[in-house]
Amino acid sequence: MAVFTPLSDAQVAAFLEKFDVGSFVALQGVAGGTENSTFFVTTDRRELVLTLFEQGEHEELPFFVELLDYLDEHRLPVPGTIHDREGVALHSLAGKPALLFPRLPGKHPSAPNLAQCHALGTALGQLHKVSQRFPGHRPNPRDLHWLRAVHHKVLTYISPDDQTLMKNEVDDVESEFHQHGALPQGALHGDLFRDNTLYEGDSLGGIIDFYNGCTGDLLFDLAIVINDWASNEDGSLNAERYHAILSAYQARRPLTETERTLWPTMLRMTALRYWLSRLLVVYVDPPAHDLTPHDPERFRVILKARIAWGALPIPEASS
Repeated sequence: MAVFTPLSDAQVAAFLEKFDVGSFVALQGVAGGTENSTFFVTTDRRELVLTLFEQGEHEELPFFVELLDYLDEHRLPVPGTIHDREGVALHSLAGKPALLFPRLPGKHPSAPNLAQCHALGTALGQLHKVSQRFPGHRPNPRDLHWLRAVHHKVLTYISPDDQTLMKNEVDDVESEFHQHGALPQGALHGDLFRDNTLYEGDSLGGIIDFYNGCTGDLLFDLAIVINDWASNEDGSLNAERYHAILSAYQARRPLTETERTLWPTMLRMTALRYWLSRLLVVYVDPPAHDLTPHDPERFRVILKARIAWGALPIPEASS
């Protein structure tokens, strides 16, 4: 269970008194997290999520609060933070930074169908459309500069062939991006895997866990989604899911010509990003808690598939 800082009923009941959310009824630890302690809280009026931040840069938490509140104000399906009676969202509980959220409906889709893919594409397109006006700024911590700076840390742990693959990909991706102009910028989710969404049937109930949120290339966010949501077991792209996501996305935010040109490269870059980050967790910087890290092999397979087969054609934006 991913509860690293246990809380008592009395602690949570006292904490809730700062907020206009009703009286404490029940507390349940949430399994499945990897970085923070998460709890479901029931009051006599509503269901809530309480998060304690165990690691990371705590001075960056105001950025996440501002981003979630901004997206919530624009009616995106995200959990806007709950502010106390004084208008403050970020608090301390058990010596850790703490945020309270509404509990959104639904569950993670393990094998998303086309309707769910379409709903995700629509929501992400709308999110990126409005996020270009978000005034906050947090540089992407997993961009091309990061790849260049840290990939050498894992080279001694992988095979000679994989060392060559990784070094060549860093060089090739960097070369491709330097040949083209800047891409459209905005606020990103930064980690929009299936397990960071909630669905009730085919309806998207929520996009959650924005703690990789940042500002940067919008295309980076979209490529992360495609690599997770539209990849077959062998790493190849599933044409139906790919088309459903991209068609719905472009109905909200059509891609620019530069984005279309760099799309195959961005798919490779984001596959490389997760292959590298997972290798770092396994070999270099294991999690602070006794958790099983994600398998790096999945994104090595996806990366090799993107190199071998490229990207499928991008559907045209609907009028």
